[in-house]
Amino acid sequence: MTRVISYDCTLRDGEQNEHVNWSLEDKQRYMEIAAPFVDVIEGGWPGANPIDTAFFDWAGGKNFGHARLAAFGMTGGRNCQVSDDEVFQRLVLAKTPVYTIFGKSWTLHTDSIIRVEREHNLEMIATSVSHLKQQQHGPMVVYDAEHFFDGFGENPTYALSTIVAAKDAGADYIVLCDTNGGLTLGRLEDAVSAALEHIPSAQLGIHLHNDRGRAILLSERAVELGATMVQGCFNGFGERIGNADLGVVLTNLALDHPELEVWSPEQLKGYTHLARKISELANQEHPPNAPYSGVSAFAHKAGTHADAVQKNPRAIEHADPLRVGNQRRVVMSGYGGSATVAAILEDTLRVSKTDPVCRSVVDLIGRLEHEKGYTYEGAEASIVLMALRELGKEPQYFTVGIDDSVEVEQHSGVVMTKALLQVKANGIEGYFCGVATGSLDAYRQALMSGIEQVYPGVSDRIHLVEYRVRNLNPKTGTASVVRTHITMRDDQGEWSTVGFHDNVNAANWTALVDGYLYGMWRLEQRGELTRRHTA
Repeated sequence: MTRVISYDCTLRDGEQNEHVNWSLEDKQRYMEIAAPFVDVIEGGWPGANPIDTAFFDWAGGKNFGHARLAAFGMTGGRNCQVSDDEVFQRLVLAKTPVYTIFGKSWTLHTDSIIRVEREHNLEMIATSVSHLKQQQHGPMVVYDAEHFFDGFGENPTYALSTIVAAKDAGADYIVLCDTNGGLTLGRLEDAVSAALEHIPSAQLGIHLHNDRGRAILLSERAVELGATMVQGCFNGFGERIGNADLGVVLTNLALDHPELEVWSPEQLKGYTHLARKISELANQEHPPNAPYSGVSAFAHKAGTHADAVQKNPRAIEHADPLRVGNQRRVVMSGYGGSATVAAILEDTLRVSKTDPVCRSVVDLIGRLEHEKGYTYEGAEASIVLMALRELGKEPQYFTVGIDDSVEVEQHSGVVMTKALLQVKANGIEGYFCGVATGSLDAYRQALMSGIEQVYPGVSDRIHLVEYRVRNLNPKTGTASVVRTHITMRDDQGEWSTVGFHDNVNAANWTALVDGYLYGMWRLEQRGELTRRHTA
């Protein structure tokens, strides 16, 4: 099997995204969660800023298990010897297992941007690579040929001479970079084929930006042509539009090319969790339509598709969601009918579509939609709770009474809401208070204070990740019914509930309570709900 080296640029190139800013603690945490999945993690540019400097001070000498840490920089020796180049020596002093430097392949850059003689640029590449290879700790040296494809298009002889200079100086990998993201399939194939006449396949890598939306496909094509290192950023983070989404590239290669050694089955199964954790660490909402890892990646809304996927998933799905750590979801819609409800209940309760309970739930949803305009799209957990009530198995973990005197106070210009709840659970009863900037969070805090008395750890296991409110009939003004949609998650997946009422607090409350009831029911089904014994 041919091994493909995965090179993760998320901590350095990924931070070029205007919405991503890693703290030192973020970078340290990233190493912990990403290291089991990739071969190399590029940590940053030593000396470029205080965070990167502190990061490499922290990382010095550490063993990150499966992944090797790379320090990034540029070719030195522009105006002096590389041994006297202060910026270059900061890279050397990082003493990481991998050094990565970039250099110029495009004559536009040598002539007009850095303004050095073309021959001197070749000397800079060769002496920089050679100097790094001579370091006593025996590092891997990766040379990134910046703007290689643009350079090859205008002056192929010179562009090829730059990567030959890096190879002859001892670079372990030479990576062809499309730095402005405008590459086409034909240009990729021509340039990679030409490069392979000078660089062995085992030393060739690819690094693509996604400005025209082609980076994933072209990265895979480069591997098919012979590249054995793939660089990219998880979740497509990166400058401007972003870089090739490394996770999607690796997943595609693992699924489509069994002759390649890319990800083990265990790594593949951990991908969805990894991608979502990285979004969370970056303080970004994980895109619901992200390939493989998005919450909607294997969601089926139309009735005929929902019916088909229950009969044979291969009829609709391009891959088994379990292989990548995701889950199949059947989403209720106006087109779904009994097939959609049956698919949801079959997946969670093993209730078939011929079961009277299924018919009862379908009829109830139909009546609510027709008579009151209630819609249950994207609220599978609410549908499951309906069925459990029909079966006489409604979760009874707690009951709650709401004190109507929700107080709103202003402190130093900040409006705070205080909510008081009477919570009864497993023989314990008490009043619990929550204070927050909004009524929903105040209710949540008070509810968790009560639940934790009997079910310790629930607040750490179940998290509210999204809250939306929609006016179902705006023309009725302040008397209109609102629909609250809440999404929660645990370490095994996400679920959503809805609440309807002409009082927004009541709608919020219904969705919130049902969300926690369903989450606790999930934990109990897995034998993971801890109940404290009471006298």
